[in-house]
Amino acid sequence: MENPVPPPAAEPKPPRRRDRHGRGMRGPVAPPQVPLSASRAAGFADLVQDSVERLERRFPQLADIDFLILDVPSVGTAGEGWSDESVPLGSTIAAREGHPARVVVYRRPVEIRTKGRDERAALVHEVVVEQVAELLGLSPETVDPRYGDEE
Repeated sequence: MENPVPPPAAEPKPPRRRDRHGRGMRGPVAPPQVPLSASRAAGFADLVQDSVERLERRFPQLADIDFLILDVPSVGTAGEGWSDESVPLGSTIAAREGHPARVVVYRRPVEIRTKGRDERAALVHEVVVEQVAELLGLSPETVDPRYGDEE
């Protein structure tokens, strides 16, 4: 028994405008210009950048230094001055042949030690000042006269 009527051709479906519950497609929780949509890492990078720009006004040679952000210190640096009780918040890498000097700020240890954005910004600035001072062979107070002041 053959059916003489061919099956109807499949018509292309228009794109769905609503989900299966009829509520509409989900959109972003917040528009991109609102701080809510920025990730923690991006917010932390902004804090480091603000601190570096603040110091570059006094020390233009900081433009030649790379500032890096890592989540946590690597295990390979365990013998270089930190133990289970103290985890470094930052470190420096001296300039080598073909590589500029680097200042590294560790994001997670800084975030764990702070409660809010203002406190985090102050600690990030302290870490950057300390590492720049170590790299330049100066005291932190020379790098930033407000170092150690409660803001």
